[in-house]
Amino acid sequence: MRPTTSTSASLPAVALPSVGTALRVVESLLLSGGQRTARRNAWTAVQEDRRRARDRVEAQHVLEAVSGRTSEAASDRTSRAT
Repeated sequence: MRPTTSTSASLPAVALPSVGTALRVVESLLLSGGQRTARRNAWTAVQEDRRRARDRVEAQHVLEAVSGRTSEAASDRTSRAT
């Protein structure tokens, strides 16, 4: 009788960490606490700037759409008055 060589039966399944988790571990090893906090704050600021930029573009599109409609309505009124 041969001994079984299957290791999957004896070892529990372990989930591999995500790339983000791995980067945070490396970051914690390389940077001190203050630098790590500053880096995260900077990244949060970048994300907020991007969100505000998307909001500005959306607001600009809405304003352009509304101003286009109001200028059409105004020109309709002036053409009907003549």
